[in-house]
Amino acid sequence: MNKLANTLIQKGLELNHRMASSTANSVDWLFKRDTLIKSGRTWFELVHDGDLMSVRYYELPDDDEIELVDGTHLPIERQQHALPLVLIPPLGVTTETFDLMPQRSLVRYMVARGFKVYLVDWGKPRKEHAHLGMLDYCDDMMGTALDKIRRHSGSQELSLMGWCMGGLFCLMYQGLNQDPNIRNMITVASPIDLESGKGVVGMVAGAAQALDGPAQLVSNYTNLRLNTLDPARLSLPDWATTIAFKMTDPVGSVATYWDLMTRLSDREFVESHSTTSDYLNHMLRYPGGVVRDMVGSVNENQIANGKVYIGDTVADIDEIRCNLLAFAGETDALVHPDVAGAIVDVVASEEREFRVAPGGHMGVIIGSKAPNAVWKESADWLAPRSEVKLMKKKRKAPASKAKAKPKAKAKLKVKPKLRK
Repeated sequence: MNKLANTLIQKGLELNHRMASSTANSVDWLFKRDTLIKSGRTWFELVHDGDLMSVRYYELPDDDEIELVDGTHLPIERQQHALPLVLIPPLGVTTETFDLMPQRSLVRYMVARGFKVYLVDWGKPRKEHAHLGMLDYCDDMMGTALDKIRRHSGSQELSLMGWCMGGLFCLMYQGLNQDPNIRNMITVASPIDLESGKGVVGMVAGAAQALDGPAQLVSNYTNLRLNTLDPARLSLPDWATTIAFKMTDPVGSVATYWDLMTRLSDREFVESHSTTSDYLNHMLRYPGGVVRDMVGSVNENQIANGKVYIGDTVADIDEIRCNLLAFAGETDALVHPDVAGAIVDVVASEEREFRVAPGGHMGVIIGSKAPNAVWKESADWLAPRSEVKLMKKKRKAPASKAKAKPKAKAKLKVKPKLRK
């Protein structure tokens, strides 16, 4: 058989294999989608299970290494750091944000890097939770979560890491409590300076501030007040949250379906596409109380000014002193790097740093480049700051040349004998 015939047969076999794989993957995608979804596969222990909020703990696996999205393998560090790491997701998304796929799992990566990893799960808000506001989440629920984590881990000192609004929750908690046992904090794509006018968040904030004048006129001549509105009227349904996230990259949302059609024979790609699509299509409701509190702080750019007022309570963001590392996505259309990076000019931390990483608003935390650009950088930054601080022994003052007074002899107290 000549070389041409061999080549034709080989190409035919490859084409047949691709067609068979495409057909099988198409059937699974159409009728057995659940078999393609790989999110939330990392085992965890439920440390706390409340009415809405719960806390997860991710233990060291029995494996010696984990596989990353680029095909490389990361050895698991068996010697764990002293300080636990607490991951704080934003509202509106599921916990799969930090455990999207086995090869793209932030919780799995941080465990492999030797951290005791805890995750706060805000649950799935329903209509009856519309009244919940920032204080309910950032003070009450987060305070309860950290208390449970401290009891479970045996460590009072903690590190916090939050993405998007999760980063704001970290800042708000610390601003409200000035917790001396929060040693480190990492924020990723968290909106701070809303007056910059950059990014979708900045533009929306600018529009809200432009409407502040007319809103004041309405409030002066009517009984309509933002703080008197029924929170249920301000709640964002789950479908609205889904659309909002997809609109941050509308072209990309359409392009991924074209990529799927052209790569149906690639099982790993089909699984990745199906998992990401399932994640985006199952966003959660935003409680109206949180929306109301956020609108109030947006009008005066309170976060960037260092003081956030919620009713009679003040969160002193400008008095936060823990170590701080902030990230932003280079191509983030929702939270521009200038919006997120402003935090280093607000807090009072001696050690504070801002870095720009590749990716958009979601890509910066769960994208293919996130493991090296954000996860690794965060772990490297946290590791030396997550060990037990050794107390320095005070040196004794040099003895005086003057003669010391002789010590007085101790007198023994003898119980008197009782007379018969």
